[in-house]
Amino acid sequence: MKNRPTALLILGAASGIVLAASGLLGANGPGRRSLPSDAVARVNGELIRVDDYQRVLSALAQDRRDSLTPADRQLVLDRLIEEELLVQRGLDLGFARQDSKVRKDIVAAVIDSVVSESGDTQPTDAQVQAFYDEQRDFFTGPGRVRVRQIWVRAATAADAPAALERAQQAMQRLRAGEDFVTVHDALADPELVPLPDALLPPTKLGDYLGPTALRTVLSLEPGAVSDPIRSNTGYHVLQVVERQSATAPPLAEIKPQVEIELRRRAADQALRSYLDSLRSRAHIDVTATLPQ
Repeated sequence: MKNRPTALLILGAASGIVLAASGLLGANGPGRRSLPSDAVARVNGELIRVDDYQRVLSALAQDRRDSLTPADRQLVLDRLIEEELLVQRGLDLGFARQDSKVRKDIVAAVIDSVVSESGDTQPTDAQVQAFYDEQRDFFTGPGRVRVRQIWVRAATAADAPAALERAQQAMQRLRAGEDFVTVHDALADPELVPLPDALLPPTKLGDYLGPTALRTVLSLEPGAVSDPIRSNTGYHVLQVVERQSATAPPLAEIKPQVEIELRRRAADQALRSYLDSLRSRAHIDVTATLPQ
């Protein structure tokens, strides 16, 4: 609908086409031929539908304070005729094939048409439930892990040997079963960004630990203590306190998301089927060797 008012402005300058369109509407012209009840004009055999006319008329009315006049209604019809003439001429000139933007717009319009048809159908509760049961893994969260760490600063390369020794001591004492708080107070440096003592999803945990330490954590069982892990700031000794298994939320909690995903996949399948149908009816020759 946004493109119609723009077309009205652009086509206003096409005086030659205006005369041609006026001729179509003349008393003796083809504009007086019988039309289907859902059409307001026929241009070289192509119908201009009542719905399109009313849509543009409504857009024009929204920009006017006063009610539309018969002249306004005639102007809208004239502009729609002119637009159709230009579209037909553009197709004759091969713009749909030569202009990359026009090609992309056509492709997008066809895809939108196919997808919108499939997306207009609201899935039933039974369909949503069946889809959720079948795709439960897709809706399963990543789980959560509670981790404690002892961090030993190593600001320079010269600090690294002593820091590593402290980190190894911490690892050994924790693996021997010594109280974490006691070991932390004895060997750890204050953390730059303290790690929350809470169950965190892996993505959030990675924000605190970095990718290398996160991979180590995800490989540990609850109660296990890692070897010292080197980072840009020092050494990390990590202990997994608790791990919460990945679970899918109840359908009632995420039903809107499930419906959206179901409709998205239905649209994808509709488009795939449409493309397969087009290919099956087309004659396509493909080169035996693709250019390198």
